[in-house]
Amino acid sequence: MTTTPSISVNLLRLGAAVAASLALACSSSPDTIMAANERQVAVPPPMALSGTAYEAAAMIPLPRVAPGEYPGMENVYRLSDTIISGSEPHDAEALSQIAAWGVKTVLSVDGKMPDVEAAEAAGLRYVHVPIRYSGITDDEVTRIAKTFREAEGPFYVHCYHGKHRGPAAAAIGRVALDGLERERAIAEMRQWCSTAAKYEGLYATVASSEIPSEAQTASYEFDFSSGTKFSGLRDAMIPMARAWDEVILIAKNDWKPSAAHPDIDALQSATQVSQLVNACAAMEETAAYPSDFQEMMAESQQHLGELVGFLTDCRVENTSEYAKNEQLDAAYRAAAATCAKCHKTYRN
Repeated sequence: MTTTPSISVNLLRLGAAVAASLALACSSSPDTIMAANERQVAVPPPMALSGTAYEAAAMIPLPRVAPGEYPGMENVYRLSDTIISGSEPHDAEALSQIAAWGVKTVLSVDGKMPDVEAAEAAGLRYVHVPIRYSGITDDEVTRIAKTFREAEGPFYVHCYHGKHRGPAAAAIGRVALDGLERERAIAEMRQWCSTAAKYEGLYATVASSEIPSEAQTASYEFDFSSGTKFSGLRDAMIPMARAWDEVILIAKNDWKPSAAHPDIDALQSATQVSQLVNACAAMEETAAYPSDFQEMMAESQQHLGELVGFLTDCRVENTSEYAKNEQLDAAYRAAAATCAKCHKTYRN
């Protein structure tokens, strides 16, 4: 980076923290974690930022670490002996693998309701604290910190892909439970977990928000809910994001089935996204949003309708393959651009 924030940092203390955790950091395998959330640590103070928190996350260079990839999971990083960050566990095999690592509590910050029954069958407890991409509220920070301090560890923390919201929640745990310097916590988000620069709110929460003391979390009432159900737009966006990811996967493969996911059909997934967007456009909640939001929703309806139409026309008979077509590609790009534009204003 050409711009380095002016931040007061005790370099010796940070160097000691980096050295102490280097043995853990240099391996993405979580196989040797230990339960240790009974220790009491002081919460490191907020950072004094003169630039962005994302810029500050480059201040401490970390060793290059490849993410762990396991059946039903991706982007897995063992951040400490108590905290693993990764993607949503997609099936029973993934949950069994998490349990085999010695994990006791799975903390989800994704919007999707966790599969509590499957987790319990694997001997795991779910705690659900859904957060947004734009940042983490004070209540959510307190619930996350309380979970790390009072639920049984070790912990597996996840969102959907394991790149943005999950690593931010894990970073709160690193600060509140492990006593890690915030400079190092945001460095792990950026340099290991690949949390994107556009989610500055997540970085800023970890870097400079007030993380409650142990006394504050002890007095805070939270029942460690295993599932929070949403309604309206927020509920619709959960399956919509997953279905759109399937469209992206096939589009990047020149509209041919993916060898890793041969069951995914682009037309089926695009149709699901289109139907969900149409349902969102008809909601009373949408009518309460500013006019630019409603205009982007109408654009999405148009572009997705065109995408579904071109996929229907370009489908190779009796297959899940689609003939490459400039109009198909253009409709896909237009739909993707509208989603990105709306996310930039109303989600990120």
